[in-house]
Amino acid sequence: MNPSISSRILSRNVWKAATFRTLASSDGWHGTTILCVKKDGKICMMGDGMVSQGNMIVKPNAVKIRRIPDKADATSKVTPTLVGFAGATADAFTLLERLQGKLDEYPGQLQRAAVEVAKGWRTDKYLRRLEASLLVADAKGVYEMTGNGDVLGSHDGVAGVGSGSPFAIAAARALMDSDLSAEEVARKAMNVAADMCVYTNHQFLVEVIDAKEPTEEGES
Repeated sequence: MNPSISSRILSRNVWKAATFRTLASSDGWHGTTILCVKKDGKICMMGDGMVSQGNMIVKPNAVKIRRIPDKADATSKVTPTLVGFAGATADAFTLLERLQGKLDEYPGQLQRAAVEVAKGWRTDKYLRRLEASLLVADAKGVYEMTGNGDVLGSHDGVAGVGSGSPFAIAAARALMDSDLSAEEVARKAMNVAADMCVYTNHQFLVEVIDAKEPTEEGES
């Protein structure tokens, strides 16, 4: 066979294989946008409600944010924990149950509970297959949890997960120096994400809690 013809056939087959993989992956459940903003003594977590499969919208008003009532901390006050998730719903709920168990074990210590969940997520053969990202927050801080075993704390009061999170995070950071409240910043940023990300809609769920300022000991 002529080498040039053989090369064209090979290139065509490679293109077909790549196209097939792209189409196959498009049937998966796509992401969402979850954003958290800490500003002026408030923490606001906001998420959209869209669930899509391929090019079809399955549900427009899914609940992707949860408020977990934590056990009493050292000050004998109930510390609520906000959790938002992006990715496969069943996987996210599996991780949510793990997190809630760790919060029961370490009440009032969200960062430690998140680290313990992330360690298991990274090392456990079953958990490693879970495809989801979590955004968690309490009065002391905001953290992003990934399947790589990372627990990433927000350095500027803004964090997000999901397909539209880069748009939302960029918009929120641009508004952090304004006079807007945490919820107003989050809502404007989420509107930007919903306008730009095809897997994010304008049906937002909002949760707001009081933030605790860092102490002299460096608590965050």
